[in-house]
Amino acid sequence: MLLTNLSEFLLECGTDEAGRGCLAGPVTAAAVILSSDFNNSVLNDSKQLSETKRDLLKPIIEADAVAFGVAHVYQEEIDTINILNASILAMHKSIEKLSPKPEFIIVDGNKFKPFLDVPFETIIKGDSKYLSIAAASVLAKTYRDAYMNRIHEEYPMYNWKQNKGYPTKEHREAIKKYGITKYHRKSFRLLPEQLKLNI
Repeated sequence: MLLTNLSEFLLECGTDEAGRGCLAGPVTAAAVILSSDFNNSVLNDSKQLSETKRDLLKPIIEADAVAFGVAHVYQEEIDTINILNASILAMHKSIEKLSPKPEFIIVDGNKFKPFLDVPFETIIKGDSKYLSIAAASVLAKTYRDAYMNRIHEEYPMYNWKQNKGYPTKEHREAIKKYGITKYHRKSFRLLPEQLKLNI
């Protein structure tokens, strides 16, 4: 059973990101404030849910949340500031969109930088412990997937519709065959070392 709140604050927001380990596309974060009486038996860490369930939950979360925000940080910025900083920046940008503003922030993972002067707590595997982080994980994942589906139309040979930019064997084979696109993260090791020797 996922918990509602960690703090005593009424306006507690959960935040999480998606796409951190991808070779292409943005890292996407969401922040969600839920009311203390919010309940949903299906909601869980987005990685534990099927795409169908995530797509069903997205409009429910958006309709029932006190506030939510979603933000992308794109590959050019990831290459400039690195993926950890880009993930935290995406979380900050998603929190900035919240109205009302949160009084407390709970973050999935163990790394975060202070957002203004709002107190926060990082929680390892928070998306499987707290409803607001689980809700944020679902929004981050569904918004990022929708973006990857759009850019798939532009470069169908990488099959982003299926792999969403993650380093699947097929995605790496396509990079080997076609090279990289403007959507690829150039600072990432796009091909394993042993493949680089053959190019």
